[in-house]
Amino acid sequence: MSKNQISQDQIRQSQVLVVGDMMLDRYWFGDVERISPEAPVPVVQVKRSDERLGGAANVARNAAALGAQVGMLGVVGDDEPGRTLEALLAESHVQPYLQRDPTLNTTIKLRVLAHQQQLLRVDFESAPANEVLASVQDRFNALVADYQVLVLSDYGKGGLAHVGRMVEAGRAAGRTVLVDPKGDDYSRYRGATLITPNRAEMRAVVGAWKTEADLTIRAQNLRRSLQLEALLLTRSEEGMTLYTEAEVLHVSAQAREVYDVSGAGDTVIATLATMLGAGVPLKEAVQHANRAGGIVVGKLGTAVVTYPELFGA
Repeated sequence: MSKNQISQDQIRQSQVLVVGDMMLDRYWFGDVERISPEAPVPVVQVKRSDERLGGAANVARNAAALGAQVGMLGVVGDDEPGRTLEALLAESHVQPYLQRDPTLNTTIKLRVLAHQQQLLRVDFESAPANEVLASVQDRFNALVADYQVLVLSDYGKGGLAHVGRMVEAGRAAGRTVLVDPKGDDYSRYRGATLITPNRAEMRAVVGAWKTEADLTIRAQNLRRSLQLEALLLTRSEEGMTLYTEAEVLHVSAQAREVYDVSGAGDTVIATLATMLGAGVPLKEAVQHANRAGGIVVGKLGTAVVTYPELFGA
């Protein structure tokens, strides 16, 4: 076993709690043979469909696929998609801690594809009620003791309204708190261990940068102002850059065919959380997360990376 090889037993010790906006990813696959007589749009003859865990639930599924012990805390509607999400979590070996909101429609992203091309995406979503969010916070406080790494996966759907309190409670309990951020106000993530913005998200917060040196100044200023131990900027084909007090570490992208980038950020933060939970040092965990991101973009839709794929076992 090489020095960078992490044993499966080590990974099984990793305990990760994912909290955030869950969604159901629905895919309709079909063929297009003609244009509609009603409007200049293609008619898709649907041949098969698929349902996958999306949003924060995809983060949980990715951590479980690597072999970690994973819990998923979040809000779903009291509806068929909510029950489907729960069943898919259980199938993926994720412990579901779902708060049901009878007034909520579970978030669905429906994608229609023909000849491996996405033609259309239809979103169904609404925001959860305040009382349900308060119960999520209570459940979170009770679960913190059972998990060493907490992943707060913010998709801006309202499930993480109390994210600041969660960061505080997690850090007070001595837990590693990772945040996949959303929006342009990162003050609510203050005090987290690490955040993982992508380039567009980073630009919305710190403005456009001209040079690498300019980016470093902006990233380090943001990291210090938010009192973070680290900031991991994911940069697509440019790889990723880790900013800490001690250094700036750039990891190049693994050159491979990019098929679909949806869900790649989920895979990156899930791998990072799993590795940190297994006791892997941050710099090494980032290398594994970068490799996992490189593998998953070669797959269609929200997908996972398994232990054998990551470590070539």
